[in-house]
Amino acid sequence: MAKISTKKEQASTGSPNGAASAEYGAKSIQVLEGMEAVRKRPAMYIGDVGVRGMHHLVYEVVDNSVDEALGGFADHIDVVIHSNNSVSVTDNGRGIPVDIHKGEKKPAVEVVLTILHAGGKFDKKKLQSLRRPARRRCQRRERPLRVA
Repeated sequence: MAKISTKKEQASTGSPNGAASAEYGAKSIQVLEGMEAVRKRPAMYIGDVGVRGMHHLVYEVVDNSVDEALGGFADHIDVVIHSNNSVSVTDNGRGIPVDIHKGEKKPAVEVVLTILHAGGKFDKKKLQSLRRPARRRCQRRERPLRVA
């Protein structure tokens, strides 16, 4: 609830809420590089740092496995919730590439896991072309997807 300040408080601090006045300008704007922003404010990226955020992360990992299956690169996905509430997701898909990324000069797996907005699913046309034939196969039940 907002505090209503008196004229006396405003006069002594120069601020309508009674707080000490502080300059707010371009100098006040911070730019966080790379993963620093995620570490400082993870909820901005996953929506919550509690149970909902954990569910969101699990959903994203399972979605990657499903994309592999729909692309015809996997036919088995295991999702295990352990007694300590951790979750393991495994599939028999292609995994994350380990060869050297040309632009970053690091293994692709390191790039994907440590650099914000790095990944192989930004080319929408390529992703859709992978999914289309697999969806047709799954609809005709030629290659069923096993989820254990």
